[in-house]
Amino acid sequence: MVDDDPTPTTGDAFGEALRAHHEGGHGYVIVERDDGVVSPSAGGEMYFLSPEDWPERERAAIEMAEGRVLDIGCGAGRHALELQERGHDVTAIDVSEAAVEVARERGVEDARVVDVTDVATELDDTYDTVLMLGNNFGLVGTAERAPEVLDGIADVTASDGQLLAESMDPTATDERVHLDYHESNRERGRLPGAVRQRIRFEDLATPWHDYLHAAPGTMRDLVAETPWTVDDVIDGDGGSYVGRLTKAD
Repeated sequence: MVDDDPTPTTGDAFGEALRAHHEGGHGYVIVERDDGVVSPSAGGEMYFLSPEDWPERERAAIEMAEGRVLDIGCGAGRHALELQERGHDVTAIDVSEAAVEVARERGVEDARVVDVTDVATELDDTYDTVLMLGNNFGLVGTAERAPEVLDGIADVTASDGQLLAESMDPTATDERVHLDYHESNRERGRLPGAVRQRIRFEDLATPWHDYLHAAPGTMRDLVAETPWTVDDVIDGDGGSYVGRLTKAD
């Protein structure tokens, strides 16, 4: 019998997709945007890739990691595991309970359920390197929220610490469906890369949330009123890049 109300159940869709892949299932998710556009993910396997299969920009960023590391948005723990292997003391956090459980099962020694907005209140340690790889700079959410989030990250980072943040230039596309969305954002006074979205897996969907794609120049603008400055940019394919941020003097 077909359900007359096909509305998905609100839940940890992303984490359950990771769990499914971890246990041998398909692990594919759908990203649904607030304008009705849906896009398939690259598949659960992307979150379990070995370092040799990572994009070059991510491998370069990992080589730059120093000292104690905080991995924000750890997912299944691929970056945390590699850094543990290299001898780093790593704390891995994610808002997804299921993702954190998978990371622990895979061997991440210190994986915790912590939202990016709560790092300053939930974490007592100080870190030399903070990772926001896998486009996780987007977790700042919106241009308005970004300074507060970045200030909180700075509070748990050493005075000579660094933030390695991956994002992408949203305008590096010629697809009309995305260009129209960017223009709609501009008309509403939003950055072109501002996205309102939810993640869907089978009959589950995460709550709607804000995510932000930021070109390097936009990243520099967003950190201008924070303790951070963008020191370097590692360019990648399709407009993707990793910014190296350090504490401003």
